[in-house]
Amino acid sequence: MTSTPTPSGERCSIARSLEVLGQKWSMLIVREAFWGRTRFAEFRARLGVAPDVLTDRLGRLVDAGILERRPYRADGEREREEYVLTDAGTALLPVLAAMNAWGDEFRPTGFGSAAVYTDRASGSPVRLAFLDADGVEHDAADVTVVRGPGAASVA
Repeated sequence: MTSTPTPSGERCSIARSLEVLGQKWSMLIVREAFWGRTRFAEFRARLGVAPDVLTDRLGRLVDAGILERRPYRADGEREREEYVLTDAGTALLPVLAAMNAWGDEFRPTGFGSAAVYTDRASGSPVRLAFLDADGVEHDAADVTVVRGPGAASVA
């Protein structure tokens, strides 16, 4: 699946991603959305983020197509908006899992992992892996990064 090009002139995929996700609160909002939170008050209560910062980050995530606003109305209250993950937002699950694994290994707290990624049906823990086109798993030590076709040429 391909998406439409972004207006950013940045060629690097990581840099373009960080334009949207490179702030702490943005990734924590996405994490909370995976845990079922959709409402401003829920994000605010769970994260303890200042309302103006939360408003800004939610707006940026909506503008980037990671969250979408949907109207809702609780009984006896005015209509409000909730924030729901889009396909682009749900595609961030492996990014969160990788950050979680890295944090557990290199920034441990002594309390254990704050999130465990499991198979939905069985509840068995799962992990990220590098797989080739044939589905063969490769150890990270055996993986290298090479310049892709979108990379700027190096003189």
